[in-house]
Amino acid sequence: MDETKLCQTKCQAFRCTKRALTFRQGKAWCRYADDACDVKSCKFAQCIRGKLLPNGVCGLSVRQRTVDIRLSDIGEPVKVPGKLARKLRERELF
Repeated sequence: MDETKLCQTKCQAFRCTKRALTFRQGKAWCRYADDACDVKSCKFAQCIRGKLLPNGVCGLSVRQRTVDIRLSDIGEPVKVPGKLARKLRERELF
C-alpha cells in the first residue's frame, strides 16, 4: 500500500503565510484564527519546497509513477500544413 503522510506543522518546510503559527502545550496554534492549526483546511498553509498537495498530503511522501510510452502506442503521425512545416522543419509530427 502507499504510505502517504499528512503534512505536519512541525516539519521544517511548513510555513504559515500569515506568520501566525505558534506552539501551545506541544500543539500547533493559529493566532490569526485563534484555533488549532489544521493543515488540510487552512488556506494559509504553505510548504517552502512546494510539495503540499491540496488534500493536506505531503508530496515528499508520495511516490511518482513513471510510464514508458512507445511510438507504436501513440499512433499514426500527423501531416502538417506547409507553413507550419517550414517553422517546425518537419513534415510529420508524432
